[in-house]
Amino acid sequence: MSRAFVKETDAIDELPDRIVSDYPNYVTVEGLDLIERTIVELQSRLAQAQIQGDRNALAAISRDLRYWDNRRSTAMVVQMPDSAATVRFGAMVTIKRDDGRTQGYRIVGEDEADPSKGLLSHASPLAQALLGKAVGDTVRAGQGEAEILAIGEPSATSER
Repeated sequence: MSRAFVKETDAIDELPDRIVSDYPNYVTVEGLDLIERTIVELQSRLAQAQIQGDRNALAAISRDLRYWDNRRSTAMVVQMPDSAATVRFGAMVTIKRDDGRTQGYRIVGEDEADPSKGLLSHASPLAQALLGKAVGDTVRAGQGEAEILAIGEPSATSER
């Protein structure tokens, strides 16, 4: 709706909550830190929006803050796997797709995921296919297949 049709005295409705996944909220240590930093940033932005009296910003920031507070309260930190025998949450996995591409991903929590940076959500179809598998196993990857070449520490680097 155009602002021309809204009086300044009209209250702005609270925005609906962001959708929360049905998957368990597993996080890495870095993922929990990301959540904490996001909450601090949002609290700062909320205070600024209150000072400015920006009701639209207040509604949006409040919604985001509710989401991140929920994610913090439900976060379950998963420690690094003890063994690299099988793919587990937090592990770095190197795969070779059937088209010849070699890719490396770390399996992380949903909020931490960024496939372009090699961070794959544990809830993604590829991560679901990889979990519990070992080096040499073949899994479904998109329209094709991929072979697991290596399982290791998150600090491992891989080709893209």
